[in-house]
Amino acid sequence: MNQDPVAIKQVEVEIIDHAFREGWVVPQVPSIKTGKRVAIIGSGPAGLAVAQQLTRAGHDVVVLERADRIGGLLRYGIPEFKMEKVHLDRRLEQMRGEGTEFRTNADVGGSIDIEVLRASHDVIVLACGATERRDLNVPGRELKGIHQAMEYLPIANKVQEGDATTYDIDAKGKNVVIIGGGDTGADCLGTALRQGAKQVIQLEIMPRPSDSRSSGNPWPQFAFVYKVTSAHEEGGERMYSVNTERFIDDGNGNVRALLLHEVEMVNGKFEKKEGSDLEIPADLVFLAMGFTGPEKGSWLEQLGVAFDERGNVVRNDNYESTVPGVFVAGDMGRGQSLIVWAIAEGRACAAGVDLALMGETSLPAPIPPTARPLV
Repeated sequence: MNQDPVAIKQVEVEIIDHAFREGWVVPQVPSIKTGKRVAIIGSGPAGLAVAQQLTRAGHDVVVLERADRIGGLLRYGIPEFKMEKVHLDRRLEQMRGEGTEFRTNADVGGSIDIEVLRASHDVIVLACGATERRDLNVPGRELKGIHQAMEYLPIANKVQEGDATTYDIDAKGKNVVIIGGGDTGADCLGTALRQGAKQVIQLEIMPRPSDSRSSGNPWPQFAFVYKVTSAHEEGGERMYSVNTERFIDDGNGNVRALLLHEVEMVNGKFEKKEGSDLEIPADLVFLAMGFTGPEKGSWLEQLGVAFDERGNVVRNDNYESTVPGVFVAGDMGRGQSLIVWAIAEGRACAAGVDLALMGETSLPAPIPPTARPLV
């Protein structure tokens, strides 16, 4: 098959929205309690998936979140125009009704000692995501006006939530450049347009994808084709096969422009095209180049978990780390990925935890930790 699959997303969305409207989605309170205590560090998609499954299995579950609201990436990393937070909040309401406990401003390694947490719980689940940001170390990086995408998007979400009244980083009237051609970059683009940016340009080092699948990229592999997101439909410009050489100073310590050059692939490496230098104006720059793995806090070292060659936490087939009783779900073990993978991993990790606690489990395990998309 070499054509697009039938789109069923809207059908599925309408079904679940209708179910919530009609009150058919209700808390599934466990009939039996096991007395086992589980602490989940991180309230993103993986952590929430683990929590709901284990709560329903009868365990006492607490979710610890260092931010001031529950949701992690779902709350602060995805703009409201892309995912309305009502979808998250209604699920959290259901989970609270089932008995899951949530604690915000819970800083593990800070106000919460990891060893005390371990001693007071039968199992710890690490679901902190891959939040170590990839940076761009080129001349001028220190200039004002250059920010990581995840310094920008959470602020916009807080304004939408009513938790803030003004944007600490505001694109209004500015020339905005986004370095990185992925979903996070598109989220920055849509947010900047909504703030009234004068111009928005998104840069991508890879060449522009073709408009249709190639013969070597058949279904069901991920489609490497040119895509226009809802944010791109609203405006902005995309530039492909370009690399940032340096940031240019306005003379007062602020970024004024970017010096770019075109690149081409030579023997598997990007090489500069001579004579292709280009300067583009920039008052505000967002780095959206992905993440390199989980943050390596001192509490992780204290915990004693092992890391693989990519910097992710090592786990076995049941999602248990090298430290007995400490499990890992989502991007913290997989590396930067998609929400659907995080949810699937969370549910599978819950099965591993339940098995370890009870000696048996009836919880589903959708995927093993080694599962990867078809490419």
